[in-house]
Amino acid sequence: MSCRPLVSAFLVAAFLVGPALAQNPRPSREEQLKQLLQRFPDADANRDGTLTPEEAQAYRAKRQVAPIAPTEADVHYGPHERQVIDFYRAKSDKPTPVIVYIHGGGFVAGDKSSVSPPMLQGALDAGISFAAINYRFVDGDKIIFPTPQRDGARAVQFIRSKAGQWNVDLNRLACFGGSAGAGISMWIGFHDDLAQPDSSDPVERQSTRIQVIGTMGGQGTYDPVKIKQLIGGRAHEHPSLLKVYGLKSMDEAMNPTPAIQKLYDEAAAISHLTKDDPPLYMVYNEPDIVPPPDAKPGQFIHHPNFGRELKAKMDALGIENVFINGGGDPPTPQPAGGMIEFFKEHLLK
Repeated sequence: MSCRPLVSAFLVAAFLVGPALAQNPRPSREEQLKQLLQRFPDADANRDGTLTPEEAQAYRAKRQVAPIAPTEADVHYGPHERQVIDFYRAKSDKPTPVIVYIHGGGFVAGDKSSVSPPMLQGALDAGISFAAINYRFVDGDKIIFPTPQRDGARAVQFIRSKAGQWNVDLNRLACFGGSAGAGISMWIGFHDDLAQPDSSDPVERQSTRIQVIGTMGGQGTYDPVKIKQLIGGRAHEHPSLLKVYGLKSMDEAMNPTPAIQKLYDEAAAISHLTKDDPPLYMVYNEPDIVPPPDAKPGQFIHHPNFGRELKAKMDALGIENVFINGGGDPPTPQPAGGMIEFFKEHLLK
């Protein structure tokens, strides 16, 4: 029996990534093992500097966590069938922080069930409650940007509206996700507060501001013109980048009208970044190379250059951030505990 499926499954759990915005060629088994060793040096049981499939299997078995049932399942935070949330309540006599997971999938696929069990268990063990949400998918017509982003923001407001019932600390919330979920998480974190204090809807009266963000393969912008400049190749030709704006052709996308450009800017998390925004922990694992001429449309849509741009702007504003370039040569090693430790640092102060 080949170890490739085992190692690939372990990668998904270890890197905490939901469905991606684009599917890129799978790394070789040897490359996967090297990446795992960089992320999880403790998996090298005999400390010989090489991770074998057997060691990866043993380490994965040790880290496996039994499924955890949500305290509250499929609770509607809005009227649409996909505006639902699962909530996992941490045991505590005091109000708890909350980590909100937002799945990936190109804004057209994915589900809250893709949450990483180790991430969930790590939060609950630390006394941090957890939530996982679904949001409306774009359809290229009636549902386009920034609908998924606003759904994510409303989910945050909804959690705050349940503070008394769910034992939530209003001032300690985090959002994280991979790919599309990363983009939504950053949009919530960087956007001005969407609270409407005078609204008749008690959910809308709550703040959308959060205290820390985590991303895997996140895009700070979905503007195809800027993506072409930033990444090169054909990343900007990803089919979702037409659908999310209700556009019909790449020519239309690359020559936006003022109205479309305004929509590009509104949907881009990085365009909302200001010095009072929360810290960010970002992980990238796509190869850190110049996309080759034969790259497929949408390939390299999780390129580390997205992280580099975010880091440069956040550094200039004095905002704390961590940039893990797992696709570099050599790859940047992730600190033990990684994202969950970063969240604990900022939520358990």
